[in-house]
Amino acid sequence: MNEISRRDEVSLSGAALRGAPWKTAAVSGGATAAVSFVLGVLSDSAGLVWSLGLGISVFALVAAIGAVSKPNEGDRVTRQARLWALKHPWRFALLPAAITAVLDYPVQLVLDGEGVFGSAVQSIWHGALVYVIAGVLTLTRQGRARSSQ
Repeated sequence: MNEISRRDEVSLSGAALRGAPWKTAAVSGGATAAVSFVLGVLSDSAGLVWSLGLGISVFALVAAIGAVSKPNEGDRVTRQARLWALKHPWRFALLPAAITAVLDYPVQLVLDGEGVFGSAVQSIWHGALVYVIAGVLTLTRQGRARSSQ
């Protein structure tokens, strides 16, 4: 019986994300949101809420993939957490998805005007998309976990 609790999984995901490239993720997310909004204005389909949601999603994805892309860097705890994340990509992807949903909810609630329930559905939907993409991209990097042992 080598099962760990959900709380321990969140801790391991957080430890793996500790060494994520946060500045790069913030710049990538911000640039994506800005470009998306400008393109929307130029094509007369401007959507500030869509642009901000896309930027938040890119932010979380860059942080997640950046965290597991170099499993041999960082201190011992971070390296072990990154190896765990590479071995359990779907469990690891839950935290970036939750980050996306939590950051996206106020944007949806304040700017979109869909109400509490509609905003929650939209932010959960964005989190689910990040979950799938982060899980698949982490899954493709599993060879790094095998080569670093």
